[in-house]
Amino acid sequence: MTLKHLNRRTAIVTGLAALATPSLIRAQEAPETTRRNASAFKTQHWSDHFDSLGKGCIVADISSRALHYWDTNETYILYPSSVPQTEELTKRGYTEVVRKAENPSWTPTASMRERDPDLPERMEGGEAGNPLGTRAMYLGWPAYLIHGTHDTRKIGRRSSSGCIGLYNQHVEALFEKVAVGTQVLLL
Repeated sequence: MTLKHLNRRTAIVTGLAALATPSLIRAQEAPETTRRNASAFKTQHWSDHFDSLGKGCIVADISSRALHYWDTNETYILYPSSVPQTEELTKRGYTEVVRKAENPSWTPTASMRERDPDLPERMEGGEAGNPLGTRAMYLGWPAYLIHGTHDTRKIGRRSSSGCIGLYNQHVEALFEKVAVGTQVLLL
C-alpha cells in the first residue's frame, strides 16, 4: 500500500487494530482458573459443620457470599447473599434463629447512626426504603439478622452493616421453611 492509498478510514482501522492487539493476546493467555460468579460459591455440606440436622441448618459463607440451607430431610437450597461491608462488622461463629418477623421494623444501631447521622430513629415494617425487606430471621446475637432487601444491587456484595441479606423472594421462601431454633453458622 502506498501513502497515496492511505485514507482516513484506513488509518483509523489500522490504529484501532494496533491498540486492540495487546488485549486480544492477554485474553488468549488468560489462565483456565478464571473464576466466574457461578463457580465462586464454595460447596458446603451441613455435616462438615454440625453434629446433626436438628431443626435444620444454615451456613452463611461470607467469603463466597452465599447462604446454604438444609431442612430436616436434607433438602438443600443455595441463595446468593449480601455480607458485611468490613471484617469489623462481621460476626462469625455458631448461633441459631431465635425469632422471625414478617415486615420487620428497623432501628439502626448506635454505630450505624454514628456512621450516618441522617438515618431515622426507626422505620416501620412495610415502609418504603426499609432495609430489612419483607422478612427477617433474628439470630442469637443482638442486631444480627438474615433478612430481605428492596435494594437488589446489594446481593452478592459487601454491603451490609453485619447482617446477611437476601433477595426478598428468597427470604420469603426461606422464612416459610426455617423454624425458630434452626442452627446457623457464619463462616
